[in-house]
Amino acid sequence: MKKNLKLKILAGFMMLVALLMAAGAVSTIEFLKLSQSVTVLIDDNYKTIEASKTMLEALEREDSGILLVLLDEVDTGREILHTADSMFVASFKVAKNNITEVNEDVNILRIDSLYKEFKNKWSQPFNSLQSQGGIGVYHKDIHKSFLNVKKAVNDLMTLNQRSMFEEATMLKEKSHRAIMPGIVAIVGGLVFSLLLSFFISKYFVSPISEIAEAVKNFTIRDKVLRTNIKSNDEIKKLETEINSLIFRLTKDSETKVK
Repeated sequence: MKKNLKLKILAGFMMLVALLMAAGAVSTIEFLKLSQSVTVLIDDNYKTIEASKTMLEALEREDSGILLVLLDEVDTGREILHTADSMFVASFKVAKNNITEVNEDVNILRIDSLYKEFKNKWSQPFNSLQSQGGIGVYHKDIHKSFLNVKKAVNDLMTLNQRSMFEEATMLKEKSHRAIMPGIVAIVGGLVFSLLLSFFISKYFVSPISEIAEAVKNFTIRDKVLRTNIKSNDEIKKLETEINSLIFRLTKDSETKVK
């Protein structure tokens, strides 16, 4: 069967294009997975970590507000307590509605219980606190309750930070997987280009050079070109047509001599 030289070259370039397209498709899929993982990471852990930080800040403000009340700065202390309580409750709702890790629900329930206990201690009439011993009561009871809530919030934040670190490690591995197809495509493209260049030289450039050299060294005694082309494509057809031309010219020359 006759092999078309154009198809040979086209097939080579099509294989190169197919290799690059396959690598590009794999890289695109991996990067999409990476993007989805980043989104999940933000939704699952970052929101809760930020909510935990806000809860800790609110607790610190509440602690300051309680001290101000006990130091007879009642109006200022009440205002701080009210604002901090609203901040804590809003952040707690964010964390409560974003439970994604194992045992995170247990942490949420613990925070809820401890905070209610803490709030109950400072929300009673402030003159009652002062009559019970003021700063002494704060150190023995209220401050301990404050530390318990703070520890529970810190535990929640640590849980999500640990999970975030593990997910970040996985994202690093995914990024490597996303890059690898591109590297393979580049290396494969270079190797394939060298192979393609070799085959073009062997099956296209070299045969033409051989024909050109044979034409250059041709003498009338040879009758045909001295070549060794074994392919069955346009190059072989060119050799055949040149030999046919030589035969006709030789025949015409012999006829004229007679």
